[in-house]
Amino acid sequence: MASSSYDRAITVFSPDGHLFQVEYAQEAVNRGSTAVGVRGKDVVVLGIEKKSVAKLQDPRTMRKICSLDDHVFMAFAGLNADARILVNRARIECQSHKLTVEDPVTLEYITRYIAGLKQRYTQSNGRRPFGISTLIAGFDYDGTPHLYQTDPSGTYHEWKANVIGRSAKSVREFLEKNYNSDAVKSEDSTIRLTVRALLEVVQSGGKNIEVAIMKFGKGLKLLEREQLDVIVAEIDKEKEEAEKKRKQKKK
Repeated sequence: MASSSYDRAITVFSPDGHLFQVEYAQEAVNRGSTAVGVRGKDVVVLGIEKKSVAKLQDPRTMRKICSLDDHVFMAFAGLNADARILVNRARIECQSHKLTVEDPVTLEYITRYIAGLKQRYTQSNGRRPFGISTLIAGFDYDGTPHLYQTDPSGTYHEWKANVIGRSAKSVREFLEKNYNSDAVKSEDSTIRLTVRALLEVVQSGGKNIEVAIMKFGKGLKLLEREQLDVIVAEIDKEKEEAEKKRKQKKK
């Protein structure tokens, strides 16, 4: 009976220091679509695994990458309805900050705002935590690229490359193994690394991948399906050649 009360009450710690409702919110994230973020030398790239949509459904309404301001964009994993609320609040904060201080928000400022909003929903009765994690990417006004991640507990960290959602652990291991200065020295190589990471969990090629890029002074740009198909085909060809070489060495 006692453990049941820890399980249901968001404001009550369990004897071993857990807030179970926050952990359940993280589980909702872990069951969500995979999202990958990579910070390049002069570009930031976000890629997501697209879920298949019904034949008569408008895919535009299923976007998991969205713009918060001209220089900030975000991808998320978890509950779409929760994300919609956070995105709207973040967009209002971006515009309010610009009207108040006449400068656009920095990436850390808007990340801290989103993380603070999430944290408040873990500390009072009658609410539940937001069931999403976010990857927030963009540029500060001095041209510095940034990539931040927030989770349902309200914590946030800056990353060179990171992943949230389904199979995050295995994709993060791939990024740790393959991320280096050469892999992100250009826009093309950064996009390529992002797509390669997504292909670790997406089996159906470019049709179930969406990739967005941003360069300093330019807005959010979504890659066309044809561009993704070319990149995926090149990666598949490289994998086949590597496999042939590996088999020849065994002989």
